[in-house]
Amino acid sequence: MARPRKFDETSVVTAAMETFWRRGYEATSTRDLSASTGLGQSSLYNVFGDKRELYLRALRRYYETYTAEQIALLERPGAVKDRLRDLIVQALDADLAGPDASGCFSINASVERADSDDAVREEVRRHFSTVERALTETIARGQDSGEISGERTAETLARQFLSTYYGLRVLARIQKDRTALLGVAESVISSL
Repeated sequence: MARPRKFDETSVVTAAMETFWRRGYEATSTRDLSASTGLGQSSLYNVFGDKRELYLRALRRYYETYTAEQIALLERPGAVKDRLRDLIVQALDADLAGPDASGCFSINASVERADSDDAVREEVRRHFSTVERALTETIARGQDSGEISGERTAETLARQFLSTYYGLRVLARIQKDRTALLGVAESVISSL
């Protein structure tokens, strides 16, 4: 008879997510994962298969938590431009939080693994597509209320905003001038 698990799988996946997020896939060893999750290497393999499968689970956990937070922010009541601004400010503040700030896990995975791993590419695409859909819906509501110009489609504006949003998140990894980064954000928001 198999012994029952004596750990919380969600907590283990969250700890692995944070390790992969901070270190990247290639730089994370199974020893690192054992240390961060509190499980032995053999237990990790028995439960999750291999490092790649745990990485995919970590990306799904990121989607369930951080992507869900982004969507909730976009769906809350209030002025559309304020919600868009808050989305960028929240992300930049997290990205600039200190020397251990790791940026966006989905962007990191996209850069590091999406070209060489179809499953990673699909996980990242799901994240990006979900955020894009929520942005499109939010901007469309702003167009319906007259807050945002209807000259361009909501889809076009969402993609423009998303390109700036992700670009700022990448730039924040090397450009630590919050004022300059927020200036770019204000420019794109005012152009909507």
